[in-house]
Amino acid sequence: MTIENSNADQLIAVILDGIEDVKGQNTNILDLRELENTVCDYFIICEGTSNTQVNAIVNSIQKKVSKEIKDKPWHIEGSNNAEWVLMDYVNVVVHVFQKHIREYYDIESLWGDEKTIEIKTAY
Repeated sequence: MTIENSNADQLIAVILDGIEDVKGQNTNILDLRELENTVCDYFIICEGTSNTQVNAIVNSIQKKVSKEIKDKPWHIEGSNNAEWVLMDYVNVVVHVFQKHIREYYDIESLWGDEKTIEIKTAY
């Protein structure tokens, strides 16, 4: 995947580092730029094994992005129950799920025309 916007490229790289730092799993990047009427350019979707890990992933992403590129999410939703947390960085939206909630909503299939990049992890 070639990301032409260097700001988005940098943001995505830092978000991925934040996910990896706390062993987030099954991470995908959905490139939505060629679809009409989308709310953002990219979705990053990953999962944690519990509400504790979902919150750890969200906190890791926030800290890394804040420290490394001095940015913060425009909006965060779902932190209270930590089954599906959405982090809105305007052009990049991060979805952090628990596995059963991700399977239930299956948002990847809603965007069937997008380019999907799977991020391989060593753990």
